[in-house]
Amino acid sequence: MASSGWTRREFLRGSGVAAGALVLGGGLLGGCTRTGGDAGGDALGEARRSGTVQVGIAGEAPYGFTDQTGRVTGEAPEVARAVFGNLGVGDVQASQVDFNQLIPALNANKFSVVAAGMFITPERCKNAAFSIPDYIAPTAFLVPRGNPEGVATFEDVVRKKLTLAVLSGAVEKDYAQRSGVPDSQVQPFDSQNSLLQAVVNQRAYCAALTNISLNDLVQKNPGAQVEVTRGFTPVIGGRPEVQAGAFVFRSADTGLREAFNTELKKLQDSGEWVRIASPFGFTRENLPPPGVTTEALCAGS
Repeated sequence: MASSGWTRREFLRGSGVAAGALVLGGGLLGGCTRTGGDAGGDALGEARRSGTVQVGIAGEAPYGFTDQTGRVTGEAPEVARAVFGNLGVGDVQASQVDFNQLIPALNANKFSVVAAGMFITPERCKNAAFSIPDYIAPTAFLVPRGNPEGVATFEDVVRKKLTLAVLSGAVEKDYAQRSGVPDSQVQPFDSQNSLLQAVVNQRAYCAALTNISLNDLVQKNPGAQVEVTRGFTPVIGGRPEVQAGAFVFRSADTGLREAFNTELKKLQDSGEWVRIASPFGFTRENLPPPGVTTEALCAGS
């Protein structure tokens, strides 16, 4: 994906992303309401008193989307539902907006939390406060079942002179080029399904994307004779290229964010996070290791 800017979200956005009322947890939600959290406010106390909190999503599977029954689901809404339940807030409501409007809408008090799997970047950290990392998104390859060429890294693609499929303008193309994969071995495509078809039809040996997205793609296409390799973090020029997603809060809502962090960490440590996230293609590989911190990612290190 584009490595600065909006990263992966420009490519994984679902269809219908207009702002509006959505269903989450069984109720029809009204339009966006002011949820507190301005300077001097107490967003956590207000949520506990009302029993309700509003979150923002962007309509992207598997991160946060509306399913065919009209229910909002995905990794981030389901984790948020568990966290807020443990905080004594039983009604989690969702508003859907374009991805690039999530932080502006958050800061305009349209909702209290962004629950959209948003990657932590220095640019975004200037405008809002991120939770501890919710997940990491290692790179992986979609390969023919059995992975006969044994591909595990971009260096393997170079060494074996294989054709690699990537999404047009995606960060994986940049990773490949900086890892030494010649342009002649890289084929760009405009959708995840195109990546799948390229591998199935042998136009490319493998396709590179995050393991989360590839696991979701394989889960939705069980008849395809493909599999996903183990996720890895590309190390280029001695620097790990880590992509980590998190929940986002207004900078003033320190109490809410810290309480959320405490409960999120409990879910991760107990194994409950894996249980909640696994239906959406997430595995233990996506749990953030201790060395991946919001502070470091915000600093660009």
